[in-house]
Amino acid sequence: MKAKIKLDKDFTIGQIDPRIFGSFIEHLGRAVYGGIYEPGHPSADEAGFRQDVLALIRDIDVPVVRYPGGNFVSGYNWEDGVGPRAQRPRRLELAWNSIETNEIGLNEFCDWCKKAGTDPMMAVNLGTRGPDEARALVEYANFAGGTALSDLRRAHGYQKPHDIKLWCLGNEMDGPWQMGGKTATEYGRTALEAAKLMKLVDSSIQLVACGSSNTGMPTFGHWESTVLDMTYDEVDYISLHTYYGNRDGDMKSFLASAMDMDAFIQSVVSICDYTRAIKRGKKDIMLSFDEWNVWFHSNDADSAIKKWQEAPPMLEDRYDMADALVVGTMLNALLRNADRVKVACMAQLVNVIAPIMTQNGGPAWRQTIYWPYLQASRYGRGTSLRAAVESPKYDSKQYGDVPALDASAVYDAHSRTVTVFAVNRGIGDALETAIDLRAFGDARLTLHSTLHHADLTAVNTAAAPDNVAPQDGPGGTMDAGIFTALLPAASWNVLRFHV
Repeated sequence: MKAKIKLDKDFTIGQIDPRIFGSFIEHLGRAVYGGIYEPGHPSADEAGFRQDVLALIRDIDVPVVRYPGGNFVSGYNWEDGVGPRAQRPRRLELAWNSIETNEIGLNEFCDWCKKAGTDPMMAVNLGTRGPDEARALVEYANFAGGTALSDLRRAHGYQKPHDIKLWCLGNEMDGPWQMGGKTATEYGRTALEAAKLMKLVDSSIQLVACGSSNTGMPTFGHWESTVLDMTYDEVDYISLHTYYGNRDGDMKSFLASAMDMDAFIQSVVSICDYTRAIKRGKKDIMLSFDEWNVWFHSNDADSAIKKWQEAPPMLEDRYDMADALVVGTMLNALLRNADRVKVACMAQLVNVIAPIMTQNGGPAWRQTIYWPYLQASRYGRGTSLRAAVESPKYDSKQYGDVPALDASAVYDAHSRTVTVFAVNRGIGDALETAIDLRAFGDARLTLHSTLHHADLTAVNTAAAPDNVAPQDGPGGTMDAGIFTALLPAASWNVLRFHV
């Protein structure tokens, strides 16, 4: 099979906001307790944070981490997680049927962010609480001092404000599973008033309104239109969430999942632009794709977990080679829509549907999906290029004709580098791919990295952490500005050129 990619530095999509390589830590399962935080672990620092996990996170260069939820936030009292630990209450955590000890809260999370080299993206509870509590949290976190709440933070040992710039106005408020779920009109009014109060406290913050929980919601589209009609003047982003899985064993459709993600993004962009038009607005509402990943492996195991445990092992998907390919195509979809998607969070970061796994008291290791995430974050900074792709197609049950080649491209003018991220979704066939770089003048290959395994169900474990890991690709040949490489069947590829 043969495919082509044509690139030109003048044919651009937009500047890539590094925050599209963000992630998510929720008070769910072992994401916090046993994930980022485990006092007594051999690698734990003086604050109880696992340094082996921190090292893996710093390697990815995660720019922003959403916290503390997720469904968790819709029943969360932020005051429970600040002040002396001995005085913090234990609570029934109703979103995930667990016990929350509140050992970790806002201040500790901000400490962890500094160690991880990332910034917090804070969510406020608009489920069981409302605008006034959101206002209070911004004052506690961001105001310098001289008021009751800012001085309370200082009394808790944090003299300087956390200066959190990015805030989510609740989470999945359209969902019947959500504590305090609302209609679009109810949520729109609440979000508007919360946004007004929060920005009165700190006008420098940016706000994310809740979009639909997924495209399968019966109110999808109408929800976005209603919410944006009410909040357009105060918010900066609207959220998108999606997860994919291969529950019925249809591998060809599963590998094509990002086609749905692309369509989802374009639908929401259309609604945002419709809202701007009818309001005669002067700003574009950008997109925050703040939950995305593969999620289905742990569903059966989760149904057997007993209620009211501390940090039970929930949502611990063990990702295989096929999942890594889907994650790679989802990253490509984000890059292809970099003009409007300015924030994105892989959900989540550690243990819970995550690229990093740990054993309590034991090692931490990289799951298969860690690798495309790391490489896209490391090499995907710059300007997203509009790649003209010609590819053979295969037939799928869910999506019809699917291009075997899924690709995105990034140009970094500073380093004079073009990076191509290419997934060969063809299960049985290598794909000869010609990359046309003639518009860039002289070009030479500096890296061809390939993630590939003959067994699509291959996973990484504590005992075999490098079973699925990137290897040097075969490279290829350059002829008159056209580089030709052979992409292995079912593979994620990173090709970097100095131009």
